[in-house]
Amino acid sequence: MRNIRLLFAFLLMLNGRLFGAGNADFTMVSPDGKLKATIELKDKIYYSLALDEIQIVVPSPISMELADGIVWGKDPVARKNKARNVDETLTPLYGERRAIRDHFNELTITFKGNYALIARLYNEGFAYRFGYMKKGEIIIKDEEATFNFGGNYRIWSSLTSGNSFEHNYEAFYNTRKLSEMSDSLAYLPVLVQTDKGVNIVITESGLEDYPGFHLVNNPDERTGIKAVFPTVPTSWEPGGHMRFNLNVKERADYIAKTQGMRTFPWRILKIATEDAQLLDTDIVYKLSAPREEHIDFSWVKPGKVAWDWWSAINLLGVDFRSGINTQSYKYYIDFAAENGIEYINLDEGWSNQYDLMELDDQINLKEIIDYGHEKGVGTFLWCVHWPLDEKLDEAMDQFNELGVKGLKIDFMDRDDQVMVNYYHRIAKAAAEHQLLVNFHGAYKPSGLHRKYPNVINREGVRGLEYNKFSKPFGTTPEHAVTIPFIRMVAGPMDYTPGAMTNAQKANFAVSFERPMSQGTRCQQLAMFVVYDAPLQMLADAPTSYEAEPAILEFLGEVPTTWDETIALDGKVGDYLIMARKSGETWYVAGMTDWDERALSVDFSFLKKGKYKARIFQDGINADRIGNDYAKLEKTIDSNARQEFKLAPGGGFVIKIKPF
Repeated sequence: MRNIRLLFAFLLMLNGRLFGAGNADFTMVSPDGKLKATIELKDKIYYSLALDEIQIVVPSPISMELADGIVWGKDPVARKNKARNVDETLTPLYGERRAIRDHFNELTITFKGNYALIARLYNEGFAYRFGYMKKGEIIIKDEEATFNFGGNYRIWSSLTSGNSFEHNYEAFYNTRKLSEMSDSLAYLPVLVQTDKGVNIVITESGLEDYPGFHLVNNPDERTGIKAVFPTVPTSWEPGGHMRFNLNVKERADYIAKTQGMRTFPWRILKIATEDAQLLDTDIVYKLSAPREEHIDFSWVKPGKVAWDWWSAINLLGVDFRSGINTQSYKYYIDFAAENGIEYINLDEGWSNQYDLMELDDQINLKEIIDYGHEKGVGTFLWCVHWPLDEKLDEAMDQFNELGVKGLKIDFMDRDDQVMVNYYHRIAKAAAEHQLLVNFHGAYKPSGLHRKYPNVINREGVRGLEYNKFSKPFGTTPEHAVTIPFIRMVAGPMDYTPGAMTNAQKANFAVSFERPMSQGTRCQQLAMFVVYDAPLQMLADAPTSYEAEPAILEFLGEVPTTWDETIALDGKVGDYLIMARKSGETWYVAGMTDWDERALSVDFSFLKKGKYKARIFQDGINADRIGNDYAKLEKTIDSNARQEFKLAPGGGFVIKIKPF
């Protein structure tokens, strides 16, 4: 009955005249009635948002400019409008929960000029996109997407290197006031926090045949920001690190050339009244294009990966010279098979990096892959993106002949229309060859993993690898407890946790050959629960894990996908606690920044009954020696509450099973 009343109210609040010639305002409400969007038709189309009657986004103009001078959204004339309420269940192949409720109110306004605005309100946020209802090629010169706020709020953003559209999407987040935003390019997602404690994450979904956007200050609004887009590259050449990138030499004066009869990407404002709500959202997935039904994805298998590159293949106590050789990779396979790890990953060294058809004679790749098959362990191969594209069909066929299970594709480092189309082309080709894909050197997720579930993970985050080469900071515990609230809103992220040498701030050093983490061993373990990674790397060497049987047992058991997720507590950049369920087993994990703190877990989310809890927590000396941890077991129930003392950069993780 409540839903019927809300739908009736929603329809009544569409104040525009159906099929009317004049312009008016349109007001939408979210299913729970708390979030309100107003769309005004003036000299342009404007939207604004209010939460519990408090305006958080003030009127912000939106439009799209075509190369022929036509502007969708300028002097708009509404022809008709249509409202609908949707409440359905989505069933992803894998992810943070088995079922996703997709509940929203939607308004479509069709305008003179064959274009439309589609707006959606969820309880958790607002999204809009344009559509065009005419066939034929169109050239989009620019798009106006603005985000003007009701106060000089705090913004968390990552800036591009060199203020360029060509970068790796792997910076720290920094904070400032909106009025202090400059022309420096900030990439998505970004977080805006109002003075009333409301969080607004800006990102996008449904990105296809169109560029992604960055953000800069809005000179027309002191407390606003606006989108800027890379124009279409027309020529490029290999360059950058080891010539792994394709550096753009020339660009057109427009952002996209595409076909009509389409919708454009969703612009998303995720709303959360508590920081912890940012840890548990599916809004990007819900706004993504549905799965390609004509492609069989039943073979897609998430899992963990024994990874070679981060540890520099430092195997201890073996009777062979460890490195890029067949013996070492067979050791990785034996380790994976014995500990329930589904894959190994071979980074550089298996081929000529600029011609993937030319295999390297340092190893016998076919022998390694066949050995993995015998042991039930699949093989991922790393490659640079453009050599793969040069011989795509030939390379994909070779991978199938070799028995490869997946590709780790790297150094794209752009999100213009040409590169966005590359992602779709690779995802489709890989799906048709039943290959998983892990994109590195990548822009943020924007829904491709829903359309192509074989896109099993994505980087687009400053991860553990920075502790190998980025002096002096590497990657920090503050960063580790920031990215789940911002970057992870967009989708899965390949941070690659699992360091077994763990240092406090005074003892940390960047080292390429002998890398370590900042913070404690238990913070590294907590990442396996907190971070959304359907394909999850184990960064350190097999022998480092084998030296710690209790840790290895946990890592062998912890899932990478979940039936249920609950965000229990958290504050952006400070700490968090998350609970995830797989089958009948719950995992609870907590993390802190460099501040020592006590975190309390309320187990009331459990069903009534007795449970066996296995706990890994910071040891009494973890504030000096990051490796120190304590393992204990106890009986708990849903009435239990337990406090954990976390060392600086610390964490804890609990595995909970019913008796």
